[in-house]
Amino acid sequence: MRPRHAFRLAVSLASPFLAFALAAAQPAPPAGPTPTAPPPVPTSPPPPVGPPAEEAAPPASSAPGADQGELPGSDEDSSEPARPFSIRPAPPRRVMYTSAVIQVLDKVTAESLRFEAPLHKFIRYKGLIFLVNTCQSGQPDQPPYAAHVEVDSQPPALPGRPPNPVKLVFRGWMYTDTPGVHPFEHPVYDAWLIACKTVSGPE
Repeated sequence: MRPRHAFRLAVSLASPFLAFALAAAQPAPPAGPTPTAPPPVPTSPPPPVGPPAEEAAPPASSAPGADQGELPGSDEDSSEPARPFSIRPAPPRRVMYTSAVIQVLDKVTAESLRFEAPLHKFIRYKGLIFLVNTCQSGQPDQPPYAAHVEVDSQPPALPGRPPNPVKLVFRGWMYTDTPGVHPFEHPVYDAWLIACKTVSGPE
């Protein structure tokens, strides 16, 4: 065999071993990032069956008792009991009379006279003039009686002289049960109420 052919044969036989040795001698490439699995794709929920839902309104009040339909500060929360309704009784009806019985005393002569004075009529006794405006009581023909009386003083005029001036000496109520409450005071005469007469009907 010729030397040239022997060299080619040796090279062709050694080529695989040389390629493997060169590949092993080269440095390994840097390690790249480890591939990760792709994130799962979210799946949408199935569409609801029926009409779409409406957004609920916020609660009207968060105060205690709101869920029972009560409003804060309402009268139902008050612990004070309701006051019972009371009806005032009607005032007692007074019995009215048409005249008053009056007793008069002359302190100088000790003369006493009891007379009946009709309402709204002037009654003279010596130097006094009586006018009874009203006479009444709580029960028919039962004391106590009360009369509103006006008394004027006018001494009798002397013959041929002008009448004397009239002077009011008493105006007020006279009572049969308490004559000292509003007494008639005069230096010559004394007078007080005895009773009322002639019922004219209730007021």
